[in-house]
Amino acid sequence: MARTASITRNTKETRIALSLNLDGSGTAKTSTGVGFFDHMLNGFARHGLFDLTCQVEGDLEVDCHHTIEDTGIVLGTAIREAIGDKKGMVRFGSCILPMDEALVLCSLDLSGRPYYVSDAVFPAGQVGTMDTQMVREFFYAVSYSAGMNLHFKMLSGENSHHMIEGMFKAFAKALDMAVTLDPRIVDVLSTKGSL
Repeated sequence: MARTASITRNTKETRIALSLNLDGSGTAKTSTGVGFFDHMLNGFARHGLFDLTCQVEGDLEVDCHHTIEDTGIVLGTAIREAIGDKKGMVRFGSCILPMDEALVLCSLDLSGRPYYVSDAVFPAGQVGTMDTQMVREFFYAVSYSAGMNLHFKMLSGENSHHMIEGMFKAFAKALDMAVTLDPRIVDVLSTKGSL
């Protein structure tokens, strides 16, 4: 059964159309109007082996905030829909990923209970046209819309580009692990019997 989702979200601030295939090959087609953010989404798809299309028209004449935060809301919603009933799913995922001098830990649980923790502090205020403070807003939106417990630890890092890229790639690898289906898991992986 295909684990896919297609979501549209239209507000006065953004118009977003996104599709996600959790069992893809890592292809991406993104257009958000924020070049560095597109680069991060493409890396997320490639390293998680997800197929992702994401078309965003946002109020970039204001700033990048609504574009990036709303994309996080839509991506999180797509993840939640694509994983479905979670039967047979590993549920937990983690990755420690190096990106040049940066070393990032990402750990997550697709528990249905959202929570976000990160200690990442970036030296630069902006990478390209993306405000670095939007990294937190994006992942917070993903975690709450997906019902995901998501943690990041920045173990080392000096270059904001490398630090952020490491976070997106580590998130992709951890999510790929968490959505893996294991034939040994009957129903859902929980002592409660439901997630």
